[in-house]
Amino acid sequence: MKKGVCFLVAVAFMALASFLASAFDPSPLQDTCVAIDDPQGRLFVNGRFCKDPKLTVAKDFFHQGLNIPGNTQNLVGSNVTFVTVDQFPGLNTLGISLVRINYAPYGVNPSHIHPHATEILTVLQEHSMLALSIEA
Repeated sequence: MKKGVCFLVAVAFMALASFLASAFDPSPLQDTCVAIDDPQGRLFVNGRFCKDPKLTVAKDFFHQGLNIPGNTQNLVGSNVTFVTVDQFPGLNTLGISLVRINYAPYGVNPSHIHPHATEILTVLQEHSMLALSIEA
Protein backbone atom coordinates (compact mmCIF):
# COMPACT_ATOMS: atom_id res chain seq x y z
CA MET A 1 0.00 0.00 0.00
CA LYS A 2 2.80 2.41 0.95
CA LYS A 3 4.60 1.77 -2.39
CA GLY A 4 1.43 2.59 -4.31
CA VAL A 5 0.99 5.91 -2.48
CA CYS A 6 4.64 6.86 -3.06
CA PHE A 7 4.28 6.01 -6.74
CA LEU A 8 1.11 8.11 -7.03
CA VAL A 9 2.77 11.06 -5.26
CA ALA A 10 5.79 10.81 -7.58
CA VAL A 11 3.59 10.69 -10.70
CA ALA A 12 1.51 13.64 -9.46
CA PHE A 13 4.66 15.66 -8.70
CA MET A 14 6.13 14.95 -12.16
CA ALA A 15 2.84 15.85 -13.82
CA LEU A 16 2.73 19.19 -11.99
CA ALA A 17 6.40 19.89 -12.70
CA SER A 18 6.01 19.17 -16.40
CA PHE A 19 2.88 21.34 -16.56
CA LEU A 20 4.90 24.32 -15.28
CA ALA A 21 7.88 23.69 -17.55
CA SER A 22 8.00 25.51 -20.86
CA ALA A 23 10.91 25.07 -23.23
CA PHE A 24 11.16 26.35 -26.80
CA ASP A 25 13.46 28.23 -29.14
CA PRO A 26 12.30 31.80 -29.57
CA SER A 27 11.85 32.77 -33.19
CA PRO A 28 14.51 35.28 -34.33
CA LEU A 29 12.63 35.97 -37.56
CA GLN A 30 11.36 39.45 -38.46
CA ASP A 31 9.94 40.91 -41.66
CA THR A 32 13.09 42.93 -42.30
CA CYS A 33 15.76 44.28 -40.03
CA VAL A 34 18.63 45.47 -42.21
CA ALA A 35 21.71 45.37 -39.99
CA ILE A 36 23.66 48.57 -39.34
CA ASP A 37 26.50 49.37 -36.96
CA ASP A 38 25.07 52.75 -35.96
CA PRO A 39 23.77 52.69 -32.37
CA GLN A 40 21.23 55.36 -33.39
CA GLY A 41 19.12 52.53 -34.74
CA ARG A 42 16.18 52.31 -32.39
CA LEU A 43 15.65 48.57 -32.60
CA PHE A 44 18.29 46.03 -31.49
CA VAL A 45 17.55 42.55 -32.89
CA ASN A 46 19.78 39.51 -33.29
CA GLY A 47 22.84 41.35 -31.99
CA ARG A 48 22.52 44.20 -34.53
CA PHE A 49 20.87 47.59 -34.74
CA CYS A 50 18.19 47.83 -37.40
CA LYS A 51 18.09 50.40 -40.16
CA ASP A 52 14.94 52.51 -40.37
CA PRO A 53 12.71 50.61 -42.86
CA LYS A 54 12.05 53.88 -44.72
CA LEU A 55 15.80 54.13 -45.46
CA THR A 56 16.17 50.55 -46.72
CA VAL A 57 17.42 50.31 -50.32
CA ALA A 58 17.83 47.44 -52.80
CA LYS A 59 21.61 47.42 -52.19
CA ASP A 60 20.92 46.13 -48.65
CA PHE A 61 19.68 42.88 -50.23
CA PHE A 62 22.50 42.38 -52.73
CA HIS A 63 25.99 40.90 -52.45
CA GLN A 64 28.63 40.88 -55.16
CA GLY A 65 31.16 38.13 -54.59
CA LEU A 66 29.46 34.76 -54.91
CA ASN A 67 30.48 34.84 -58.56
CA ILE A 68 34.18 34.48 -57.64
CA PRO A 69 35.38 30.84 -57.50
CA GLY A 70 37.19 29.73 -54.35
CA ASN A 71 40.56 27.99 -54.17
CA THR A 72 40.06 24.20 -54.06
CA GLN A 73 43.75 23.29 -53.78
CA ASN A 74 43.48 21.82 -50.27
CA LEU A 75 43.14 18.43 -48.53
CA VAL A 76 39.38 18.05 -49.11
CA GLY A 77 39.30 19.55 -52.60
CA SER A 78 36.56 22.04 -51.83
CA ASN A 79 36.14 25.66 -50.79
CA VAL A 80 33.22 27.27 -48.99
CA THR A 81 32.66 31.02 -49.40
CA PHE A 82 30.35 32.31 -46.65
CA VAL A 83 28.11 35.35 -46.94
CA THR A 84 27.23 36.79 -43.56
CA VAL A 85 25.23 39.76 -42.34
CA ASP A 86 28.45 41.81 -42.50
CA GLN A 87 28.51 41.52 -46.32
CA PHE A 88 24.76 41.16 -46.87
CA PRO A 89 22.94 43.27 -44.23
CA GLY A 90 19.49 42.29 -45.50
CA LEU A 91 19.99 38.71 -44.25
CA ASN A 92 19.68 39.84 -40.62
CA THR A 93 16.74 38.13 -38.84
CA LEU A 94 15.51 36.37 -42.01
CA GLY A 95 16.90 33.03 -40.85
CA ILE A 96 18.81 32.55 -44.11
CA SER A 97 22.50 31.86 -44.73
CA LEU A 98 24.20 31.81 -48.12
CA VAL A 99 27.40 30.04 -49.17
CA ARG A 100 29.12 29.16 -52.41
CA ILE A 101 30.83 25.76 -52.50
CA ASN A 102 33.46 24.98 -55.13
CA TYR A 103 34.66 21.43 -55.69
CA ALA A 104 37.80 20.15 -57.39
CA PRO A 105 37.36 16.83 -59.20
CA TYR A 106 36.78 14.22 -56.46
CA GLY A 107 36.51 16.98 -53.85
CA VAL A 108 34.27 16.45 -50.82
CA ASN A 109 32.35 18.50 -48.32
CA PRO A 110 33.26 17.22 -44.82
CA SER A 111 30.38 15.87 -42.74
CA HIS A 112 28.56 18.52 -40.75
CA ILE A 113 25.14 19.32 -39.31
CA HIS A 114 22.77 22.27 -39.33
CA PRO A 115 20.74 22.29 -36.11
CA HIS A 116 17.35 23.95 -36.60
CA ALA A 117 17.95 24.46 -40.32
CA THR A 118 17.15 23.09 -43.75
CA GLU A 119 19.80 23.11 -46.47
CA ILE A 120 19.04 23.56 -50.16
CA LEU A 121 21.85 22.90 -52.65
CA THR A 122 21.75 24.02 -56.27
CA VAL A 123 24.37 23.02 -58.84
CA LEU A 124 25.06 26.13 -60.89
CA GLN A 125 27.74 24.68 -63.13
CA GLU A 126 30.22 21.87 -63.10
CA HIS A 127 32.31 21.97 -59.89
CA SER A 128 30.32 24.72 -58.16
CA MET A 129 27.22 24.81 -56.01
CA LEU A 130 25.07 27.38 -54.21
CA ALA A 131 23.81 26.43 -50.75
CA LEU A 132 20.93 28.10 -48.98
CA SER A 133 20.20 27.25 -45.34
CA ILE A 134 16.85 28.19 -43.92
CA GLU A 135 16.38 28.22 -40.17
CA ALA A 136 13.26 26.39 -39.10
